[in-house]
Amino acid sequence: MSDDKSTPAQLDARNPWVLDTRELGRRAGLSRAVQRRLTVENPLGVPDVITVPQGAEVEVDLMLESVVEGVLVSGTAVAPTTGQCSRCLDPISGEVEVELTELFAYPDSTTEATTDEDEVSRLVDDRIDLEPVVRDAVVLALPQVPLCTEDCPGLCTECGVKWVDLEPGHGHETIDPRWAALVERFDENPANGSQESTEQP
Repeated sequence: MSDDKSTPAQLDARNPWVLDTRELGRRAGLSRAVQRRLTVENPLGVPDVITVPQGAEVEVDLMLESVVEGVLVSGTAVAPTTGQCSRCLDPISGEVEVELTELFAYPDSTTEATTDEDEVSRLVDDRIDLEPVVRDAVVLALPQVPLCTEDCPGLCTECGVKWVDLEPGHGHETIDPRWAALVERFDENPANGSQESTEQP
């Protein structure tokens, strides 16, 4: 089996998620700032729970710095979120902000030669693709149990109505299952427990 790493796919320079780093010239210490608003083509997150929806804009504020092994990208990404409260099921919206720090290794660097393909990002023709990095960071930052408020009481387990909409002291009568059959039988009979005779003397 060959030890050669597969060559990364070519990056489309017209893709707004792709950044050109040629002006850094592979000279360690050079840097430049990048601010962009990038459109999400596919939802990020868990459908029907919480996502960065399709068509939403991710605002990135980054610093690209040339280092010995590649280009270090650091900064933040902010994106709007939509979903539903895990307790009361009301729709919710907000935003997620993540910190980004990612090294994109040069093709001929020691880092590129000594790491597996999925362990480090790589430059392709002096370009970097931000989308996988931002996507992974955002998805990991989304809450697993989104809430409309920290103290949301949720729904009544008996009737399914939101607790905030119910009267104080709301409750449901519960019957011990051991007595349920007896109660049902009693309810089928008249209150006096006997049938009234309709026969004439």
